[in-house]
Amino acid sequence: MANKDAALKALIEPVVTAMGFELWGVDYLSQGKHSRLVIYIESADGVTVDDCAAVSRQVSGVLDVEDPISGEYRLEVSSPGMDRPLFTLEQFASFKGSHVKVKLSTPFEGRRKFQGQLAGVEGDEILLHLDGQEYCFPIESIEQARVVPQFDN
Repeated sequence: MANKDAALKALIEPVVTAMGFELWGVDYLSQGKHSRLVIYIESADGVTVDDCAAVSRQVSGVLDVEDPISGEYRLEVSSPGMDRPLFTLEQFASFKGSHVKVKLSTPFEGRRKFQGQLAGVEGDEILLHLDGQEYCFPIESIEQARVVPQFDN
């Protein structure tokens, strides 16, 4: 998790938790005037559009007061969904056996994107089975990771 994301998570998490939700993750995408702050919330009862709107209003108030992001940005609040992003070692461990897409911050063996079966977590590394091989990626080298939903015919 980037430093900016970690700082935003520390600011946002108490608000989300106080509203009865779990903060699944925070993703800040800096793109000039088109920057986005995406907040993923989770609940055992599921997440509705109204839940997202309520969290958005509360978090927006905190962000307006604290002003942690310079410039314009769009705030989005969402459930993680079926193709949920993975941010922490615990999240990776809980999705062991699932298919995932991983994008690395720097190339490994000439590529940055990998897709395969999540074999687990060892220490601070993610284990990924792909094309008959097992790859180990330190979590700090992962720029982005998502579960790839699998559907039976």
